Amino acid sequence: MNLTRTLAAFVISLAVTLIVGRFLIPFLRKVKAGQSIKRDGPVWHMSKEGTPTMGGLMFIAGMLAAVLIACIREMREGDWSAPAMLLFAMVQGAIGFTDDLEKIRKHGNQGLTGWQKSMLQLVVAVAFVLLLRYIGYLSPNLYIPFFNTVIPLPEPVYVAFCAFVILGTVNTVNLTDGVDGLVSGVSLPVAVCFAVLAITWRMEPQSIFAAALAAGLIGFLVYNRHPAKVFMGDTGSLFLGGAICALAFAMDMPLALVPLGIVYIAEAMSDILQVGYFKLTHGKRIFKMAPIHHHFEKCGWSEWKVFWVFSCVSLAFALLTWLCLRGRYGL
Repeated sequence: MNLTRTLAAFVISLAVTLIVGRFLIPFLRKVKAGQSIKRDGPVWHMSKEGTPTMGGLMFIAGMLAAVLIACIREMREGDWSAPAMLLFAMVQGAIGFTDDLEKIRKHGNQGLTGWQKSMLQLVVAVAFVLLLRYIGYLSPNLYIPFFNTVIPLPEPVYVAFCAFVILGTVNTVNLTDGVDGLVSGVSLPVAVCFAVLAITWRMEPQSIFAAALAAGLIGFLVYNRHPAKVFMGDTGSLFLGGAICALAFAMDMPLALVPLGIVYIAEAMSDILQVGYFKLTHGKRIFKMAPIHHHFEKCGWSEWKVFWVFSCVSLAFALLTWLCLRGRYGL
């Protein structure tokens, strides 16, 4: 396997993200595309009111350039797996972009309804799974990480399972985007793990895509680290969730998202438990605030500490996942 194109994708994505960011942030300020902060959130977040949102467009541009340039040989040879992954992530990003535009137009935090977003995401998820089945990158044999075995599933059951995993992952990634740099820092080890596994397994389109994603996140962190100059918005977070799902399914290991996405899962579960317990006990709470990153902020953690601790947890589970999966194909 030639690593030159994977490295080229990394460099192109990083460079384009950084360059686009220099022009995008002033443009977003000019058109008043500012973030509205939830009134029931941490009071110290109110100072972020008006910070430009939809900054995810910069790493979307970086990935678009990197993948299309680095994968031109595969496309000429009829291998459209990388563009399929990119298209899926971009459609998810388009849903987020529509949501962000609605929020900006209404000057609030309510864009598309939950039902509208879920239905759009469901249609896109099923279409993507069927496309991967058609081009041969996905089988109905569910791979079980850590046990190195597979469980055959009926096709309809597998498609339904995949759609559930995609919807859950995309929305938990979105939920994690609540502290400066957090979702980028948590997702960077995930992208690197996918890149290293793809290189190990000689899956060049996937390694190019994962390397471009990692580089885009690094470039975005330059502008999104605390104190953030820009937020990725639903445009970026839904694209990011879609890109992570695309890699997991294109490498035929959706259940690897459990250890790799441990932080996303913790964020979602803290929110579910908080709401459920609040309703069950008529007003009592498990956490000081949910999702759980806000709980730690309420406990006195700085945004920097939340960023580093959560990112290190993600890194530890990415290393564990890599150690357990690297010998999957005996390479």
